[in-house]
Amino acid sequence: MANLANARGQPAGVLRVSMGQSFGRHHVVPLLDEFLRRYPAVRPDWHFDDRPVDLIVEGFDAAIGGGFELPPRLVARTLAPAHRVLLASPGYLECHGEPNSPAQLGEHEGILIRSPQTGRIRPWMLRNRQGLPAAIDLRLRMSFSDPEAACQAAQMDLGITLVSTAHALPYLDSGRLCRVLPDWYVDAGFISIYFAAQKLLPQKTRVFVDFLVEQFRSQGLDQRFSAL
Repeated sequence: MANLANARGQPAGVLRVSMGQSFGRHHVVPLLDEFLRRYPAVRPDWHFDDRPVDLIVEGFDAAIGGGFELPPRLVARTLAPAHRVLLASPGYLECHGEPNSPAQLGEHEGILIRSPQTGRIRPWMLRNRQGLPAAIDLRLRMSFSDPEAACQAAQMDLGITLVSTAHALPYLDSGRLCRVLPDWYVDAGFISIYFAAQKLLPQKTRVFVDFLVEQFRSQGLDQRFSAL
């Protein structure tokens, strides 16, 4: 099928893409049916892993991620802001009260996230709509290397957590969690799809990149991922 499609000038072949587990499941996999309807000769080989990958060494056509410096020889197309927000359950806030300023976060239990790569808890800085900075001084109650686990713990009324809007949206939409200090957020740059910088980009990669950018804009995902 791929050889026949190639002969006709259609995008074809195996498309190896790396993306975060939760991000991919919630925001990329739902687009798969439309992509395959347009490009039936492309065969997705998608890897769900919460880490930056080396496209060249590991043989990926593209990867989706954010919050890190783009390696040399790669280019990126922006999909959405990489914002992070504070979350807690309605039950936790009813029991412990809702902080009215970042200075009050020190009175609350923190469900913090360690980097899977370094094992460290990154000291993120909040900012508000005016650009004023503030530290996140939650009391460390527990830590996880998985933001989904952190959200589940927050659902149990165990504390306040900080996760990306991509992870937060399903919990916010269902009402299981709500934003804490909604005027404050962490700006971690952008979520992008990145690929090798080459003039003759394979057709299968080019159409996937264009498709993903188009879908994020047409479905308003670029705006929904914004914490503002």
